[in-house]
This record gives sequence, structure tokens and C-alpha cells, in this order.
Amino acid sequence: MEFIIKISQFLLSLSLLIVLHELGHFIPARLFKTRVEKFYLFFDIKYSLFKKKIGDTVYGIGWLPLGGYVKIAGMIDESMDKEQMALPPQPWEFRAKPAWQRLIIMLGGVAVNFVLALLIYIVMAFTYGDTDISVASIKGGYLIDNPLLTDLGFKTGDRIMSVGGNKVVKYSDINTNLIGAETVTLERDGAEQTISLPEDFLGQLTTNKHEGGLFTLRRPFLVEAVSDTSLNKSADLKKGDLVKSINGKSVEYFDQAEDVLKEFKEETVTAEILRDGQTKRLDLQVDESGKLGVVIGGSPDDWAKLGYFDIVRNEYSLGESLGIGFNKFTSQITGYFTQLKMIFSPSTGAYKGVGGFKAIFDVFPSSWSWEYFWSITAFLSIMLGVLNLLPIPALDGGHVMFLLYEMISGRAPSEKFLERAQLVGFVIIIMLVLFANGNDIFKAVTD
Repeated sequence: MEFIIKISQFLLSLSLLIVLHELGHFIPARLFKTRVEKFYLFFDIKYSLFKKKIGDTVYGIGWLPLGGYVKIAGMIDESMDKEQMALPPQPWEFRAKPAWQRLIIMLGGVAVNFVLALLIYIVMAFTYGDTDISVASIKGGYLIDNPLLTDLGFKTGDRIMSVGGNKVVKYSDINTNLIGAETVTLERDGAEQTISLPEDFLGQLTTNKHEGGLFTLRRPFLVEAVSDTSLNKSADLKKGDLVKSINGKSVEYFDQAEDVLKEFKEETVTAEILRDGQTKRLDLQVDESGKLGVVIGGSPDDWAKLGYFDIVRNEYSLGESLGIGFNKFTSQITGYFTQLKMIFSPSTGAYKGVGGFKAIFDVFPSSWSWEYFWSITAFLSIMLGVLNLLPIPALDGGHVMFLLYEMISGRAPSEKFLERAQLVGFVIIIMLVLFANGNDIFKAVTD
């Protein structure tokens, strides 16, 4: 069932983005009286799942869900229709239109991607507001057990002050600002210090096998259940009990309890429990692994109620949502350009994190959430727009590059040159697709 939910979100998001992107080309083409021969969701290599001709355009759904396309008459594209291009230009063809009209047609898809993302962020701000954790309210710092961080000198209990020179106000700011950051400033034992991140930090993070996060919220020892195989299955432990100390040693956080329990393997300890505002003591058995056989639980909301941090919820008016949505859009697009820059810099190792369709599929949650769906779709729309702007022949950015050359120089590249450039661009795209999806396969095999 989880797979069905994930694949449904994946296909819905992908289909929505493809159709709207292609509409961005289709609508200005029709406005400028340019004939559009095909409008396809997914690729129709050899055959189509569905197709219907309306007017001059064949609308269809292909069987290969790797994208979509519009075939515009008189345009050198991936179809490489040399027969049509060998004939004299016709008034309804792309090549017969002024350069400025062709430029608008080619930029239409990217423009729709960016506008869509901006609208989603605005509507999400108005509909959902935002929820985050105030960094200033996190009293015990973070749980840091990832070797990637501990080897750099980070320790559990560190309070993160700024990342990459950007002040951390909300918990989500930490991971957001890590991309491209060179330093992290923290507070430890009342003193401030700065830790430098290696140039290939993002590459190391990509290959890191640690299952936990980086700067993780420290969890209280809040009992969810007692295992049936636990030595304490008959003890008076109940869901919601909060363990405050073990043998007189304070354990405000579960990671502290783990360290204490290792000292008392196969022994009996006295735990101080907080239940319904009352304190009681229980004698509990520690097994040979240094565990009580207790499942810990609770949600961030539960932990916030216990005073471990403050969750800040903001609601916005329509006017405020415009600003919030725009700021979110600009930060996401800036961040993605930063990621691309790092990916094309081998020394950062960021290329190791490039993923294909499986990586995108894995981003979607296993339970349906419209909030998550629209948030992911907005980011994917930005990603699609930015990638299409790359000056690679066969992508929109490649066509734009040649059109700008024509508008500046006053002469268009020859059709022979454009055909060869299109072929080179197509080979580059295939190589990039194979690399990205090959990374997915490699990670799946080595994990």
C-alpha cells in the first residue's frame, strides 16, 4: 500500500509538471499562429497508450514516463525531422517567425515552472502557514552521533548558532544553510567556537552510511511501550512515563540514559519516573546489552509540551503570504543554483549525490499528505525549470542560447549546425540521465 501511495504521488506530480511545462510552449506557439503537431505526456516511442487528433495537433500519452514534449512545426528538435526542414519555410512554421517570438515560445515552459512554484509557495503559506522549532528554545543542544560530524569535532549538546555565516533562527535553517557552507559556529559550555567544513563535505554526506540525521533533536526518555521480551515486562511502566534519573544520575535525554545504563549491565537500577505530574521510583532490570527493553516514543509536539523546546506556528494573511511565498521561492531557486554549481565542481564530491527517478520517487512520503505533495512539487518545478535553462542543445536553454546569438549577431546559425548541435546535446542529456539513474542503482546495490 505504501508503494501505491508513493508511486501515485510521484506520477501525479510528474504528470502535472510535464503537462504545464509543455503548455508553456504550446500556448505562445498558438498565440503566434505556429502549428503544433504533437502534444504528449510521456514519450511515445513506437506506440502510444492514447492519442487523438484535434485540429492540427495530435494529443497523446506515451508509454515511457521519462518526460513529455510538444513537436512544433519547422523547428529542429529531438525528432530530427529533416524532410520537413528540407522544404521551403511555411508561414505557420517556427523557423518563419521573428526571433523574439521564437524566444518567447522557448522560454514559455521554464516561465510556467517558475510561476507554478511561486504560486504553490504563496498558496501554501496562506493555507498551511508554517511550523518550526525555535532554535533559541532548544535547551540541551543536539544529538550528534554521525561519524561525519564527530570526526570534525562536533559533540552532542552543541548549540548551532550559524551555518555558512547565516544565523540560525529556526531548526530547519540548519540543513537549509549547510549546502555550500564552509563553517559552522556553535556554542559549547557557554563558549562560542567555529568548525570548518571540508570542501567535499557534501560528497561525504552523500556516501555516508549513518542511518540517523546530522543535528538531531535530543529525545526525552518517554516510554511508549515495554517489549514482550523485556526483563521489565512485569514492571509498573506505563505509556507516557518520563524517566528523569537512573541511580541518582540525571537523564534529561534518552542518549544520556543509554550512556548511564551501559555502566549497569545485568544489574538492577532505581529509576525516577514522572507520571501525571507525580514522581515515583521503580526498580528496573538492565539486560546484558545495557538496555531496559523499553520502546521510547512521543512526537515533537509531545516533547514541546514537556518543555524541551518551543514549536512556533505562524499563520499568514493573503498579503503576508505573497511575501512569504516569494521569499521561499527565491531561497529555493538560489539554493538549487548553488547545488548545481557544486555538482559541476568535482572537488566538492557533490556529483555523488546526483539521483534520477528513484531518488525523486524516494522523496515522496509513504502516507498521503497534500502539504508535502505540493511542497515537493514546487521544488521539482524549480528543478525542472533550472535544468531546462542549462545551455545544452536539445534543452530549452540550448535553443535560447542560439536565439540570443541570432538576435545579437543578426544572423541565425545554419540548419546543418543546429542539427549537429541537437545531436550532441541529445547525447549529453542521455549521458546525464544514465549517470543520475546509474547513481540510484549504485546506491541501491551498495546500501
